[in-house]
Amino acid sequence: MIEKKIDENIENVFGNIQKAAIKSNRKVEDIKLITVTKTIDVDIMNYVLKKGLNNFGENRVQELSEKYNQFQETIKWHLIGHLQRNKVKDIIDKVELVHSVDSYRLMEEINRQALKVNKKMPILIQVNVAEEESKYGIKMKEIDNFIKEAGFYENILVKGLMTIAPYEKNSNLVRPIFMELKEKYDRIKKMENNNIEFEYLSMGMTNDYIIAIEEGSNMVRIGSGIFGKRNL
Repeated sequence: MIEKKIDENIENVFGNIQKAAIKSNRKVEDIKLITVTKTIDVDIMNYVLKKGLNNFGENRVQELSEKYNQFQETIKWHLIGHLQRNKVKDIIDKVELVHSVDSYRLMEEINRQALKVNKKMPILIQVNVAEEESKYGIKMKEIDNFIKEAGFYENILVKGLMTIAPYEKNSNLVRPIFMELKEKYDRIKKMENNNIEFEYLSMGMTNDYIIAIEEGSNMVRIGSGIFGKRNL
């Protein structure tokens, strides 16, 4: 049964998180798991919700919006995929956190829409550490200016940094990327900036979350590691 396999996967994921957390001198409670529910149907989502997984990450605005009204308020929704400016208005009152802020114009639009609903919107800045052309995100050298600009927007709150590492069969090869962003995160966290309240370093997905946690991530985004390959 699908449910039995999901149970096994959840147990495996939390076991791995615990081991990696201990290795980095932390507790499993220090790591926030975002359950990536892209293409997962509502019945299966309700099943994992009963297992205590209530932070759901969606990649697409339309899919998040369609699922949003099918659950009670116990869900904490996260927009983890690329966000177009014209879609901000559709999720601004629904999500706990926008993980993928990758441009000044997007940050400006989030601030504008958050003002309309009287909300201070928590966001993560997406950083393309490896500067892959196929991925979104600002470059490492742009982070300081981005942080400075964020200080002018009263209706956003920058909660940290996010990255998607290159896919490698040997996940150890991406360890330097996680180390580099963790160093930058720690430096910024010590600074005093308007509208900056660093809490999350979101690094690691199914393929590399163990390495990411070992290198300091406190938020991981896991989908297939829980549900198996898409369209179960």
